Amino acid sequence: MSTPFYVSPQQAMADRAEYARKGIARGRSVVVLQYTDGVVFVAENPSRALHKVSEIYDRIAFAAVGKYNEFENLRIGGVRYADLRGYTYDRADVTARGLANVYAQTLGTIFSSAAEKPYEVELIVAEVGEAPEDDQIYRLPHDGSIVDEHGSVAVGGNADQISSYLDQHHRDGMTLGEALKLAVDSLSRDNNGGERTLTAEQLEVATLDRTRPQQRKFKRILGSQLSRLLDESAADTSGDADGPADSAAPDVEKDASDGGDEEQKPKGDA
Repeated sequence: MSTPFYVSPQQAMADRAEYARKGIARGRSVVVLQYTDGVVFVAENPSRALHKVSEIYDRIAFAAVGKYNEFENLRIGGVRYADLRGYTYDRADVTARGLANVYAQTLGTIFSSAAEKPYEVELIVAEVGEAPEDDQIYRLPHDGSIVDEHGSVAVGGNADQISSYLDQHHRDGMTLGEALKLAVDSLSRDNNGGERTLTAEQLEVATLDRTRPQQRKFKRILGSQLSRLLDESAADTSGDADGPADSAAPDVEKDASDGGDEEQKPKGDA
């Protein structure tokens, strides 16, 4: 009878972490930025059916990279947790911090279990507050740890290079147009130092807008509205940031008021 090979716990965990990181790195990146009126999510995602960015609750949104079936299961679980907690207690008791703790426990349990492979996902949970200093952004790697982020964060693909670019160029008080332009500029940079051109059809964009009169602050920016914002942001490179950026804000609010393309939150067995 042969003796099985011994693998130290440290080596086993290192191998599982390397496996998860390689899977996450194959996915296209997602960028999350704070701007003056809330939080904007920008993902390189040509699909219009398989979303990387989704609404969880009134002021909370979710973004993910990695294997779609795995982070979609986590998203649905988060919606159920938020709905149950809001119904049992109060809607104000549903927070990004609480949701991040739930996700951390789930990812940590799966990562440390030898019975199944680790999830190849990296998550971002964000909540918009009444003021910019009240916004919350949490990044959750594959092992279930929680990183409290401020200003900007990137996950997936060449996240390190993108994060470095964002740290250098992001500033407080940016308009939506300025934040969107910075996000697209960061996503368009490849590992070799070159730049690509990303069109509206290749992007998935959504915001948590604190100025919306509705209780639900999540809003997708789609189609002609996104193209218009990108065009105005490109025209703003001359340095006159007030004109195009300010003119974009009323368009966003006008489209948001009708709620026509707002994502519907799953209920029950969603």
